[in-house]
Amino acid sequence: MNRILLFLSVLILTSCDYFDKKKVYTEDLLEEELQTFNWKDVDEYPSFDSCDSISGKENKKQCFESTLRNILNTNLAKHQIIVTEDIDDTIQLKITIDHKGNFEISNIISSEYTRTQIPQLHELLRQSLDSLPKIYPAIKRSQPVTTQFSLPVIIKIE
Repeated sequence: MNRILLFLSVLILTSCDYFDKKKVYTEDLLEEELQTFNWKDVDEYPSFDSCDSISGKENKKQCFESTLRNILNTNLAKHQIIVTEDIDDTIQLKITIDHKGNFEISNIISSEYTRTQIPQLHELLRQSLDSLPKIYPAIKRSQPVTTQFSLPVIIKIE
């Protein structure tokens, strides 16, 4: 009988912790998850149809950027640009692709010398990228997201 009472006493004393539950709030879970979330990286970069067959995150990124450059070079080659002095410059296109796949050049950074030699350059760059094929937005945790990146463009005219 003493053993049974001892067993019941131990059971009662230790079981109180068993029933003590900690309440978890969804806001706390969300805040904890957001702290560990890497906002600067996406699971998949924006893509064109022509890049879908390529595997690997970095390979798809390179395909997307090279496709943009090829379209840009093809369209710029249609224009005859005349300059008084040689130009060898790298221009930075700040590009935004929203969660719906809409493309926008948010900023063009070029040297004063290049802007003086080719005053219509910014307009030519925007026109060259007006008629892009369908862009699939970047993906983060299975959701389409807006991304911004910089695309360097080399301008070399002799």
